[in-house]
Amino acid sequence: MNRMQTQTDGRGWDLGPYASSGVAWWSRYANPPTRREDSKSQAAFVAVVILTFILLLSPQTWIPALAPLRIAFLTAGAAAAFLLVDRWKRRERLMNLNREALVAAALLVWAFLTLPLSYWPGGSMHVLSDTYLKALVIFWLLANVVTTAQRLRFVATTLVLCTVPLAVAALNNFVKGNLMAGSESVERIVGYQSALASNPNDLAFMLNLVIPLGIAIFLSTTRPLVRVLCLLVIAFDLLSVILTFSRAGFLGAATIGLVYFAKLIRRPGSDRSWAFAVAPLVMLSLLLLPSSYVHRIATITDVDTDPTGSAQARWRDNLAAADFVMEHPIVGAGIGMDVLALNQVRGSQWKQVHNVYLQYAVDLGLPGLLLFLLLLWGVFRAARSSRLRSAPIPTLRDLFYLAEGLEVSLIVFAVAGVFHPVAYHVYFYYIAGLALAARSATDTAISMTKASAEAEFEPVVLHAYGNSRRYIAHQLT
Repeated sequence: MNRMQTQTDGRGWDLGPYASSGVAWWSRYANPPTRREDSKSQAAFVAVVILTFILLLSPQTWIPALAPLRIAFLTAGAAAAFLLVDRWKRRERLMNLNREALVAAALLVWAFLTLPLSYWPGGSMHVLSDTYLKALVIFWLLANVVTTAQRLRFVATTLVLCTVPLAVAALNNFVKGNLMAGSESVERIVGYQSALASNPNDLAFMLNLVIPLGIAIFLSTTRPLVRVLCLLVIAFDLLSVILTFSRAGFLGAATIGLVYFAKLIRRPGSDRSWAFAVAPLVMLSLLLLPSSYVHRIATITDVDTDPTGSAQARWRDNLAAADFVMEHPIVGAGIGMDVLALNQVRGSQWKQVHNVYLQYAVDLGLPGLLLFLLLLWGVFRAARSSRLRSAPIPTLRDLFYLAEGLEVSLIVFAVAGVFHPVAYHVYFYYIAGLALAARSATDTAISMTKASAEAEFEPVVLHAYGNSRRYIAHQLT
């Protein structure tokens, strides 16, 4: 009996002898249409990219004429206006509310409600309006504007490229001997002249948050030139982290290495090969570190050996902050007032507590800390969900690696945040916004893929199986 040869759809489904007329559906399934989504809020997206450039590189510092224009504020306002107008024209909801957005709103409301009880209500109001509210606006913009994998990759690429001037500044300051004032015991370079990298600790922190995105771009691309450029930028950024002599910077870089090694080693193919190739280079690099840097890092575990006294002072500040929280567990000192709270506990030194979690607890009490932890966990789950859902789909390779990079960046923040006083700044909220953007982009990509598959597969089925009797006759002859 001659069985007529049939075709399958790539998953083993027999499409019958007439499937050739619609076999192209599978190739279109692999490249779902995204033009409709990319056309949404294009002006807002451009404004967000420009805002990213302004936040990291601070062009107003180098061009003083721009300073009075408040270009960051104007760009953020323009992005918000473009987004709202576009949604109004499309008759879409002006605000896309999700659990993470509601938690962030609850945290903002709690900070506002505690203003009358603040140690300095005017100072808290300034922190709330000038720092924290701006970070939340950026968080909202990223989550609502970066809705496709293409946009997410473009923003990630912008961030990685913006680290190049930061790294160049670090190397230039090291070569020229531009050191921080009062760093005689341990010579430390000055940072980059911007709000997010003005001192070496912030510079290292910023670089560590972006490095995972550089690794994601490197792993997702197959173009040799792009891979070489990514490797150069990543190596340059890591060198700059070392030049800052930041202990928290070292922990952040170590976290990146350990998390990525644990992830890549469990995968087959080239990813595992890269893990084995990079591990020996990292071990060799550790052996080549200067002794002064090694001694500096050793003070992480042996606080008393720090010749600058900063490790000892920060440990005492952490203990003082914990004592204050025990005495004021519900309502703290008010947003941004941890300096005044510490002055009350351990004397007037006018220094912040270098710990994100203690900042929230001291300023906003345990309710504020709980809300922040819920937000941190929520955005981490969003990045993880994007990674897990995009993993089985080969055409979402870029999205998988970007979501993984954001997941690693959030882990870096969770670890390094123990040593940084950046609770209300944009560092966390930018990465958190991108984590929600990754989830949104994954939803868009998967829904379009399904819609494309259903639209193309249905006529194939109707054509191949519509006349079931004739198909059966062909199969039996």
